[in-house]
Amino acid sequence: MKIYNITAPCMFGLEAIVKKEVKDLGYEIVGVTDGRVTFQADARGICRSNINLRVAERILIEVDDFKAITFEQLFDKIKGIAWEEYIPKDGKFWVKKANSIKSKLFSARDIQSIVKKAIVERLKEAYNTDVIEETGASYPIRIFIKKDMVNVTLDTSGDGLHKRGYRKMIAKAPIRETLGAALVLLSPWNKDRILVDPFCGTGTIPIEAAMIGANIAPGLNREFEAEEWTNIIPKKYWMDAVNEANDAIDHNVQLNIQGFDIDYKVVNVARDCAQNAYVEDYIHFQDRPLSEFKTKKHYGVIVTNPPYGERLEDASTVATLYKQMGNVFEPLTDWSIFIITSFEEFERHYGKKATKNRKLYNGMLKSYIYQYLGPRPPH
Repeated sequence: MKIYNITAPCMFGLEAIVKKEVKDLGYEIVGVTDGRVTFQADARGICRSNINLRVAERILIEVDDFKAITFEQLFDKIKGIAWEEYIPKDGKFWVKKANSIKSKLFSARDIQSIVKKAIVERLKEAYNTDVIEETGASYPIRIFIKKDMVNVTLDTSGDGLHKRGYRKMIAKAPIRETLGAALVLLSPWNKDRILVDPFCGTGTIPIEAAMIGANIAPGLNREFEAEEWTNIIPKKYWMDAVNEANDAIDHNVQLNIQGFDIDYKVVNVARDCAQNAYVEDYIHFQDRPLSEFKTKKHYGVIVTNPPYGERLEDASTVATLYKQMGNVFEPLTDWSIFIITSFEEFERHYGKKATKNRKLYNGMLKSYIYQYLGPRPPH
């Protein structure tokens, strides 16, 4: 079976988590760069990676790498690729995205146009035809150019992997599902400990925690672009990967996960999302302000995404909120607390220096995960 180089893009700062997830699936890591983890896998591995990886943003097949400093070079190199091995005669293809960093070729629109033309010319020759109909399955292409090195990939995922399928509403989620899962995986939480999100919003962090605790694969409730690529991946491989993931679910797990928010409307949305993700029995949602959070539980874990105060006029309000957080969480001496925010002076207003401070980029927004590590629970 053919072995492919597969790239799993992720948010900057989360590469180590994706690397561990890939290794846990049994695949060999080829390389790790900023926001990208590359590994080797066969067609079955493409299915398993899409369905099981929680923190990767998508799964890309590496088609080729080469240097190009002129559009003529780009055209010739792209045309030289054996695209007929990937795209069938009726395949629909386009350059979904082109990124360029510190390179002589920088116009995304021109890059997309030239790559498309080169592939058309290649396929015309390969299939001995004057017209490429493009009436079949879709094969989106992504081009990434850095320091004149061109990386050509096929996007097997389609929609980003953060779209799990449980969030049916169009309303923008306050935190990506992939980032929510990463925060839980970075924390010391496990299924034997209580997890609380006092700013749960539409429930992303509690839902991702419940899916992790019950070992529910994040991609079980959605579709992928490459499911139609029968020339590369037999349908049976997708069914096998789904069956494997279903067999791995722990239906008997007991979880104590709680999500609170001051807005009862978003709490109702969170309940609907949890139901769509089949984890409603594992999470207790309640509309409750931060000031009312008290607990007698020990060795719990808080993982939360509080308001950031991105607008200047919100800064004083957010600073007051962070001070309140410090006061409310102060009695939780044996808890571990993980807070993500882009607010630069968080620790000063919270009133306590973090045990660890991890920087990452949530899109283009520089954020920090402030980690307050409590003692390990006794055996």
